[in-house]
Amino acid sequence: MPRTGRPTAVIELSDTERQTLQRWTRRHKSSQALALRSRIVLACAEGRTNQAVAQAEGVNPATVSKWRRRFAADRLEGLGDAPRPGAVRTVADETVEAVLVDTLESAPGADTHWSTRGLAKKHGISKTTVAEIWRAFGLKPWQQDSFKVSPDPDLVEKVRDLVGLYMNPPDAAAVFAVDEKPQIQALNRTAPILPLLPTTPQRASHDYERNGTVDLFAALDIARGTVITDIRKRHTQDDFIAFLNKMNREVPAELEVHVILDNLSTHKTPKVQAWLLRHQRFHFHFTPTYGSWMNMVERWFSALTTRKLQRSAHRNPKELAADILAWVAAWNENPIPFVWHRTAEQILERLAGYCTAITQGTDA
Repeated sequence: MPRTGRPTAVIELSDTERQTLQRWTRRHKSSQALALRSRIVLACAEGRTNQAVAQAEGVNPATVSKWRRRFAADRLEGLGDAPRPGAVRTVADETVEAVLVDTLESAPGADTHWSTRGLAKKHGISKTTVAEIWRAFGLKPWQQDSFKVSPDPDLVEKVRDLVGLYMNPPDAAAVFAVDEKPQIQALNRTAPILPLLPTTPQRASHDYERNGTVDLFAALDIARGTVITDIRKRHTQDDFIAFLNKMNREVPAELEVHVILDNLSTHKTPKVQAWLLRHQRFHFHFTPTYGSWMNMVERWFSALTTRKLQRSAHRNPKELAADILAWVAAWNENPIPFVWHRTAEQILERLAGYCTAITQGTDA
């Protein structure tokens, strides 16, 4: 017999339920999980299939089916999180909701955010309980992240261009992510570094001596993961052109060369433009303004910093340069390509979400 599967629950809403669900979807400062569940139920009430709702909300159809069944069985109460195994909870749901709403939507007096002691005093519970509520909902009021919306008028075109190079590179071409890491310091500790021991981490003195700097140019081959590097005393336009000449010598002549780089003025001087006219197989692709995070060579610079530079000691720039080149040679013997996962549409949708939140916050 053919398998029919579990029947789909039909959702019919009362006026009160519809108004409550619509109110929950508009509370952008509160639980986004509850807002998502409310949108799912409202869409199901319109007669849409699980697959259609899942595609519209960017979730798995099983998620839509779950909340459809929960609402059909328990109505509005079914959209809350199911109880977890463990000790019986002694804090009322109303108190938990009040703590969450205060945390997300208010501030105590002239302070910018609540403390566990402040909320505990207000609601007559212990600071440990407040901390547990915050932990359960992933709230960290004492932390603040940062972001910067690019004002680049060509933002959309640049995002699509760069993501296209990463995810669908052109044929008969090499794609390189290029940047400079300027003024890498040759630092030497004031005392010898003590080695790693059982129960004891490696130890180094907190102070150090500065012994000069070097500038590192790097071009990461997106497909292979290998890196072309050059170390110089400065990063002027002449140094950049010298690095481009090195790339030109090392990349096979039959390949077009697509170069991803940021908007540093050194990359756009008339002298660099003249060099491009003489080497027409090179094509520059610039990251959006304030969008250097889209340059994948930054990921390689991070690996260099954490794996080598942070815990090294050098008495002079020559030692530092030799150490970097040795590390690069070892990397190129067994290169690890970095893989870009986000599509251009995913990036732009997230940016649109940021802009919407900013606009709503301003209107509020």
